[in-house]
Amino acid sequence: MSRAKRGFKARRRRNRVFKRTKGYHFDRGAKWRHTVQTVVRALHYAYFGRKQLKRNMRKLWIIRINAACRTFDLSYSKFINMLKTKGVELNRKMLAELAATDLDGFKAVVDSVK
Repeated sequence: MSRAKRGFKARRRRNRVFKRTKGYHFDRGAKWRHTVQTVVRALHYAYFGRKQLKRNMRKLWIIRINAACRTFDLSYSKFINMLKTKGVELNRKMLAELAATDLDGFKAVVDSVK
C-alpha cells in the first residue's frame, strides 16, 4: 500500500488557520504552534465578547435611564416599577434612547406613569 504524505490536506488545514491570523505580530502569525494558540484564544474571546456586549449595553441603558429619572426626583427602581404597574411596554433600550436624545419625550413618559 502506498504511503500518503498528507501534503495537500495538511497544507489546506494550516492555511485556513493562517488566514485568520492576518495582521498578527511576530510568531503569532508565522509559526504554527503560536498561531493555533492565538486563533483558539481569539475565537474564545470573540464568543465571550458577544455575551459581554449584551451585558454592557444593558448596564449602559440602566445608567442613562437612572440619570434621567434623577432629574425628575425619581429613582430608577421606582420608575421601572411604575412602568410595570401602569402596563407601559417600553423596553430599556428605547427608554435610554429617549433619555439621551429627547428629554421632553422622556418627561412625557414619566408624567404618564406618575
